[in-house]
Amino acid sequence: MECLVEAAHLYRRFGEKEAVRDVSFELASGEIFGLVGPDGAGKTTTLRLLCGAYHPTPSEEYPTSIRIGGYDILKETEEARAQIGYLSQRFSLYEDLTVLENIRFFAELRGLSPQQWQPRCIEILDFVGLVEFKDRRAGQLSGGMKQKLGLASALVTRPRVLLLDEPTTGVDPVTRQDFWQLIIRLVADAATGQSVCVLISTPYMDEAARCHRIGFMRQGKIITQGSPSQLRLSLQECILELRGAPLPLLRSIAAQDPGVDDVQTFGDRLHLRLKDAQSKSVIDRLSISIPQAGGQLVEVRPIPPTLEDVFIALTSREG
Repeated sequence: MECLVEAAHLYRRFGEKEAVRDVSFELASGEIFGLVGPDGAGKTTTLRLLCGAYHPTPSEEYPTSIRIGGYDILKETEEARAQIGYLSQRFSLYEDLTVLENIRFFAELRGLSPQQWQPRCIEILDFVGLVEFKDRRAGQLSGGMKQKLGLASALVTRPRVLLLDEPTTGVDPVTRQDFWQLIIRLVADAATGQSVCVLISTPYMDEAARCHRIGFMRQGKIITQGSPSQLRLSLQECILELRGAPLPLLRSIAAQDPGVDDVQTFGDRLHLRLKDAQSKSVIDRLSISIPQAGGQLVEVRPIPPTLEDVFIALTSREG
């Protein structure tokens, strides 16, 4: 597969704050790579460095290099940007223009002739499910439809690299599902144009699980990266699910167990991260200690780790 994004030692400082520090990764065609982390982790700054909106801060320690579709974003900026479709966190299109007028504006801004953009616009609007709304003003669209319009505008120039900055934040679960189906179709369906790769930032672990690879970001650094299955392997046989009542009592007892490293609440149950894969001894102790303390134990059992379990474990070690 062709490598479309090569990012090495990304570094950006704002005053004394290091927003992105020594971030490196590559993306191949047909790949979805997720940047996952909390607000302030450096995800948006990373995307803006990739598209040339920010210049890296000069540093001998971190000699930044960025190549998009084979072009150096720092030396061949326009050629590199021509490979990119970018969708920002906030709706940035023109609400007084119609759906079709918005796409036309961005197409002509990128130098497409009417002969190029007219058939492409209808094709893309059909792809994102907005063709029947082409004459509706953008300001009259729902939040999810605005994001789909943003995606359509980003796709009109047939980019090879699609950068999506938290595109589903603030939209309903059904729209999130629809949006992800579009992304998955985009990288898999050759009919939409030449092969592409997608870099998406998200704070949602369920969305991260849809990516081919993930980079967990914290305090400007990628603390680990790999496929969802690879990352989960790091906690294999180290997570117990505990159900019972009252939950605060169960949490307190579990946290005091010598084999438990951390306790997190997941709805009406607890996830216990063990210090090692010795789950039977912890289960045996909790089966005694919880009833003795007046608690009700419904069940305690080993479960496969979630990506959220992995991220919590990583951040606690980093801290």
